[in-house]
Order: sequence, then structure tokens, then C-alpha cells
Amino acid sequence: MKVGVSGIITPGDWTYEETLDNIKQAGYEAFEIAFREDRDTAFSSLTDEKINDMVRMAEDREIELAAAVGSGEPRPDIMTCDENRRRESVDEIKRILETVAKFGIDTWLLVPGRVSEECPYDAAYYNAREALIDLADFAEEVGVVIGVEYVWNRFLLSPMEFDRFLSEIGSPFVGLYFDTGNMVIQSYPEQWVRIIGDGVVKVHFKDFKRDGYQWTPLLEGDVNFPAVMKELRAIGYDDALISEVSPNIESLEATAEKIRQIMAM
Repeated sequence: MKVGVSGIITPGDWTYEETLDNIKQAGYEAFEIAFREDRDTAFSSLTDEKINDMVRMAEDREIELAAAVGSGEPRPDIMTCDENRRRESVDEIKRILETVAKFGIDTWLLVPGRVSEECPYDAAYYNAREALIDLADFAEEVGVVIGVEYVWNRFLLSPMEFDRFLSEIGSPFVGLYFDTGNMVIQSYPEQWVRIIGDGVVKVHFKDFKRDGYQWTPLLEGDVNFPAVMKELRAIGYDDALISEVSPNIESLEATAEKIRQIMAM
């Protein structure tokens, strides 16, 4: 496994090149690129020449580009009950996957939308499922896995339900982007790994304290990291462990060291 960090939480005033230099110095071996319109990694700016330069910069520093997250604006929404918006989102995701493939990155993180009063749970479920069935063949064609993340969007609330959802899609190119902190309020992260098994395609590390309802440094919240590591090893996961711990919570250096401690568990 490798110690990784996400561009979601690296400082916004760092350029891409500065980010690679700083995370290398802080002890990271892998990076999740965040396509953000307020940075020089904006999706709209990614020409083939720029992508080649970004890949070279990472290679020069021996940083693995382990995953990608983000898109242009508006964000894709494959759960919406607006059929036109859903169709546009599928087309947009295909463009994103093509771009991610040019980086040589194997996984792109997708937040599929959210359940709302306007688009109820059952409709949102079937909308997302059908869109991902459509996208799975394209994802396989370009060689990029779609990692659907469990987030606080009122959707796929248990590992049993998430496993059923993936089974109905039936493709190894759609899986769970597992985040240790996101499900700890209502469930136990290690159980998600055990139930979903090799459907886990990538891992975010962060921690959360139920008492006080707050994000914490790693190993200071309620995530049972020894149990998580046991289950990750049981399914044969040997990819990056990507920090999503804000440096406002703990320094990048300290978090990298915490991930190494967790890897040894």
C-alpha cells in the first residue's frame, strides 16, 4: 500500500507543481488529482499538452497519480429526475473518463447526486443504476473505474444496499470509493469492506467523532482502523490509502505519519 493524499484538501493557493513538491516533502507517495475550477487543475484547462506535463511532473517526483476527483461545472447528476440533465451528465462523465485515462489514472470518484423531495429515493436509485449500467461499458473501454463514494446525500445508506446496487450494475468498472469517515455516524466502516469485498476500488482515510459530531485527526475519532486494515487485507486491497484530512485539522506531515502507523496495524 502507498501513503496518499487528495487534492481536495491541499491548500488552494498551491499550484499543481507546488503541491507535488510539498506533498513529496511531507512524506506522500501517491496523489489524487482534484479537477477544481478555482485552481490550475481546472477540468476546462486540461489540454493534451498540459496533461502530459502534469504526468511528467509527477513521474519526476516519483509520485503516483492514484485517482482523480471532480469535473467542470455544473457537476454531473445521474440521480436527477430531469431526464435531459441526466443524459447530459452521462455524456459529461464519458468526457471526464476519457480525460482521466490520458493521465494513466485508473479510478475516478463519482458523487452521483442526491435524494431530494423533488426526486424521491426509488426514482433516484433506478436513475443512477441505469446511468451506471450505460457507463460501465464505456469505462471498461477507456480503462477507468468509476468509484461511487458514499457521502451524506441520503443515498445507499447501508453496505447491504450498496452491495446490491453494485451487483445490479454487474461490472468491475463500477465500485465503491470507500471513505473511512463518511459512514461512521450510522455504521461501522470495516463492515462495509467485508460486505462489499473486491467491490472496494479505492480508499479515502479520515476520522470522525460521533460525540460532538466533528472531524478529527486520524486515530482520534471513532473509526476502528485496526479492524479496517484487517478487512482491507482480507479482500487483497494493496492500493493507495488517500488522506482526506484537512491540514486545518492536522498537518500534512503528521497525517502521513499516522497513515504509516495505520498501515502497520
